[in-house]
Amino acid sequence: MGATETLARFVLSTPSTAIPDSILHEGKRCIINYLGVALYASADPSMQILTGMFQEEGGNPQAALIGSAMSTSLQNAALANGYLAHLEDYDDTHFPTVIHPSAPTIPAAIAVGERQNATGLDVLTATVLGIEACCRIGLSVHPHHYDAGWHITGTCGVFGSVVAAGRLLGLDEGQMVNALGIAGTQAAGVRETFGSMSKPFHAGRSAQSGVLAGLLASRGFTSTATILEGRRGFAAVLSTQSNMEQITGELGERWELPNNGLKPYACGVVSHPLIDAMIRFRNDHGVKVEDVVSVTANVQPLVLELMDRQHPRIGLEGKFSHQHSMAVGLVDGGAFPAQYTDERVLDPTIIALRDKIKATVDPKMPEDAAEVTVTLKDGRSITEKVDHATGAPENPMSDAKLEEKFLNLASRVLSKDQSEKLLARLWDIDKVGNIGEIMEMARP
Repeated sequence: MGATETLARFVLSTPSTAIPDSILHEGKRCIINYLGVALYASADPSMQILTGMFQEEGGNPQAALIGSAMSTSLQNAALANGYLAHLEDYDDTHFPTVIHPSAPTIPAAIAVGERQNATGLDVLTATVLGIEACCRIGLSVHPHHYDAGWHITGTCGVFGSVVAAGRLLGLDEGQMVNALGIAGTQAAGVRETFGSMSKPFHAGRSAQSGVLAGLLASRGFTSTATILEGRRGFAAVLSTQSNMEQITGELGERWELPNNGLKPYACGVVSHPLIDAMIRFRNDHGVKVEDVVSVTANVQPLVLELMDRQHPRIGLEGKFSHQHSMAVGLVDGGAFPAQYTDERVLDPTIIALRDKIKATVDPKMPEDAAEVTVTLKDGRSITEKVDHATGAPENPMSDAKLEEKFLNLASRVLSKDQSEKLLARLWDIDKVGNIGEIMEMARP
């Protein structure tokens, strides 16, 4: 049996009782993080582009848009809610693939779950299995696929969304194999679009593509049975090297969710250790921006590959500027959505500090580590070495910090009371009788 059929059988045959409690808990954390980030993003003006198009085209309103009174079709809901999940770049990240697995997976699970009147436990289980599939497929082509310029959230995300959707639709094994094929042939997204609305659009399209694949397969639409391992399949075409054992090895025994980190900062994850260092300079050493002569950093290669933008022009570009992220870390003591507005990237104080920052690649530096030195006008040089960034698997965000993040984000569109009640219900999502209850609570 090939990788595609093996994966299809696993995601359909695994009951929630076979998933360790610790993994289900991580799944809850992903859903809480996802909803908080999406609620905050729902107030972004760019959402009006999508909702305006949905209203113009019409459609059967089967699923809710997060943070909105509007309902729309399953595919449109998955697209919009996936877009919201990734717009602020404040969602989760799987190490080492840098996939953002929740953004494509959870919107598909919730949209289909609403139509199917699924329980919270059904949606939680579908989410965990979808993220597992997405991350394992990412590992099978890591790092060659990403290095070629593919946005791995967009490409591998379709597999997370189709697994979640297909399980909730009650597909049989043959249908799930076809659904994986239909999803895989839609895999897309290139890194050239980073810093624009098209980056979170990749996550939305992945969610939408997975829902479409599941719906088509449920009606008898066919595809290849070897989308993952085939001679002209996903791995062979989109990567120079692959390892199918990463997909099928120890299924149900080794889980990838513990390697999924929740972000404390609203920007590219490879800059997070740099932000940690700058916050330490501010908080532990009392460094002030006016005293800085220069800042030098030894960084992992992906920092310059993904986030070398000395002077971003808009807020979304700032999320992919390690210079901007470091600068706001020192000046503001954080890197939250407020630090990535169009106004903030054009602030003269921030611009001046960005000009003083230089980074050098250290090929041996881990993804979640960095070493930063600040030189001050009084002649002192201070160095901070970050071994594991805040939010990385080895230094995870606590449940308490996650709750704080959720409440801060949700309060942009929900009342304090609404936010607190929704958070409490999400921790008990496995006891929710119908996922529609959660989506109703996520309306302002």
